[in-house]
Amino acid sequence: MAIKYYKMLDMMNRQGIGKEELRKKIQVSPATMAKISKNEYVSLEVINKICGVMDCQPGELMEYVPDVEE
Repeated sequence: MAIKYYKMLDMMNRQGIGKEELRKKIQVSPATMAKISKNEYVSLEVINKICGVMDCQPGELMEYVPDVEE
């Protein structure tokens, strides 16, 4: 997967928001939070909820990183 969520995890750290706290605020399953941690696909609905809670734009949460082909 080429989308990375390290920016979101960094923002959470700076704002003092833990994964469980964010998960409860956006009302998603633990599996969805695990997908974010593993840089797996999550819906735009989830991204929209996170942006609402964290008062940010999607580009502040994630970054496109091209896959390196060897």
